[in-house]
Amino acid sequence: MFKRSFLSLFLAVLLPLAAPAETRFITVQSTTSTQNSGLLDALLPQFFDETGIDVRVVAVGTGQAIRNAMNGDGDVLLVHAKPSEEAFVADGFGVARFDVMYNDFVIVGPENDPAGVAGSQDAVAALSKIADAQAPFASRGDDSGTHKAELRLWTEAGSDVAAASGTWYRETGSGMGATLNTGTGMGAYVMTDRATWTAFGNKGNHAVAVEGDPKMFNQYGVILVNPARHPNVKAEDGQAFVDWLISPQGQAAIAAYTVDGQQLFFPNAQGS
Repeated sequence: MFKRSFLSLFLAVLLPLAAPAETRFITVQSTTSTQNSGLLDALLPQFFDETGIDVRVVAVGTGQAIRNAMNGDGDVLLVHAKPSEEAFVADGFGVARFDVMYNDFVIVGPENDPAGVAGSQDAVAALSKIADAQAPFASRGDDSGTHKAELRLWTEAGSDVAAASGTWYRETGSGMGATLNTGTGMGAYVMTDRATWTAFGNKGNHAVAVEGDPKMFNQYGVILVNPARHPNVKAEDGQAFVDWLISPQGQAAIAAYTVDGQQLFFPNAQGS
């Protein structure tokens, strides 16, 4: 009797001290658009149900996400700046890059449309008009994929926005949601990915002004961080996430995600 009671007491004290089995997880360096749009909130539970792998997301601008991954602070990179992604792989920081999905950028603006660009399908011409009118324009200014695409278009328009910084051209240094809040608050034009704009709640009197230009195509790619460069990378579980995103199941999940009945991302992984 004494032995049994002592054993029961011993187990009652010891068992709570035993560490629970840790959930398998990976860290994904990604963009604010995949987070702000609600896409990852829809996808990640499905991936967990199929694999038992939890995904912890660091949502920052693409430039910062790439720098974080270069430092080994993540297992997978999911961003939207293809030239930078290809350089990431070429420099040995990533194993291989795969197309995942696309959508497009739009330029939103205030109802009074001071630059007269509403209805345009020519982004470069619209930006030229905005610069000529010195109409307020809010830029992320954060080296994100959106910011990189915006700067390419300003260059094509022949506009030196660096020289205009702090005047009609305002750089927030923030993510897409915060920049849209600034833009709607100050009556400024903003270039944004369509998914974030559709899911954005504080539209005010802003609406899409410029859309439909092939130059505003927005491709997303996924890359496993190279475990040969960073041995801490969870290569097997990270590759499982990459494989799932580009598989028929992952691609169908991306296509099925909608906001107010509108599809926000279009899967285009080859061979899916």
